[in-house]
Amino acid sequence: MAKAKKFYSCLNCGAMSTTWSGKCTACGQWNTLVEQEETADFSPTSTKQAELVAIKDIKSDSLKRLKTGIKEFDRVLGGDDPGLVTGSVVLVAGAPGVGKSTMLLQVASHVPDAVYFSAEESLEQLRLRANRLGLAKSDLRLSSERGLSNILASVYREKPPLVVVDSIQTIFDDTLPGTPGSIVQVREACWRLQKFAKETGTTMLIVGHVTKEGMIAGPKVLEHLVDVVLYLEGEKRTGLRILRAEKNRYGSTEEVGIWQLLAAGLKSVEDPGQLFAELITDNLPGRALSVTVEGTRSFIVEIQTLIAKTAFGYPKRASQGVDLNRLNLILAVLENRLNVNLSSYDVYLNVVGGFTLKDTGVDLAVAAAILSGLTKKPINKKTIFVGEIGLLGEVRSAIDRTRREKEAERLGYDISKNIKSLDQLSAAFKK
Repeated sequence: MAKAKKFYSCLNCGAMSTTWSGKCTACGQWNTLVEQEETADFSPTSTKQAELVAIKDIKSDSLKRLKTGIKEFDRVLGGDDPGLVTGSVVLVAGAPGVGKSTMLLQVASHVPDAVYFSAEESLEQLRLRANRLGLAKSDLRLSSERGLSNILASVYREKPPLVVVDSIQTIFDDTLPGTPGSIVQVREACWRLQKFAKETGTTMLIVGHVTKEGMIAGPKVLEHLVDVVLYLEGEKRTGLRILRAEKNRYGSTEEVGIWQLLAAGLKSVEDPGQLFAELITDNLPGRALSVTVEGTRSFIVEIQTLIAKTAFGYPKRASQGVDLNRLNLILAVLENRLNVNLSSYDVYLNVVGGFTLKDTGVDLAVAAAILSGLTKKPINKKTIFVGEIGLLGEVRSAIDRTRREKEAERLGYDISKNIKSLDQLSAAFKK
């Protein structure tokens, strides 16, 4: 018999080491190395061979999508082919209080025979939430069970098309070490739920907590095990909620779903362009408009900047809605190419409505808002800025410019078409 070889693996990232240490050298987590054994004999122990099938012989007709009836939710999951893929595992994450449980309770209530397991709330508390959402007469079945084995046994018996687990950090398996929410418990619970979904064709919606840094709590393998990772984000002050797909094995990750959080729950926003247009402020210095593209949708957004004299030797930069590194790059280009003195000013930037922009086509609007705030000259409130700024100060055409122009025209705005460089943009503020 081959002699067993001992090694240590990290429960958080899976890195292996020949010696134990208190801190994993790969991910930096403490007390995550556990001892395991590996045999040196790699000869097969099973006489059963794996079945191999050619791609052309695989039938995909059985892979169907489960429509939830909520258009915004289905769009994020599939785009042109909306809905939940049967047997898939979807992880929904977001900050506390952003509306994850509210959204999934509404989603589950639209699917016949769905089951909702909430380990965070009692049945009485769920009933109060259902009353507020107008779901008091729904046939949705609820449970406050926390034991993973009991949950799987119930699901195996009932065979529902959709199961919601709220949340993965609160359920536990008493055969495993650690408390609910620990790395071992979260990893094994997700693995068993994923295995069950693939074997039975049951679709799983799993709620995941996030850390204060905005990352999903638990081991990183949690995001690798699931098929889809959704993030629900928004600004509490406006009640606007945006659902994004960070990972999607069955569709695009470019689509977004937009809701308004009201007293009666989440209401889908069918025309986000009109909604964002209503949030636009008066014609004041430091603001500029742009049209962003998210998947198959385009809508107007307002970018606001505040330029203030710095009281210290090091200017402060703060950005909400635009990546801070992108803001710093645009500031550097403005200062280098236009000789604009920004090193003695604090720059604060915000995208109205709490929307997070990843579209580089709004670069020109960011630059226009900065110059407007610096010169105290307002921009025509009907002017739209669209373009990507290069390191040499050139303005490149944004992707899907035709769609942006049509959206601006639909809402009565004009896209500034004559700006090809930052020099031309700067000249407009010197008049």
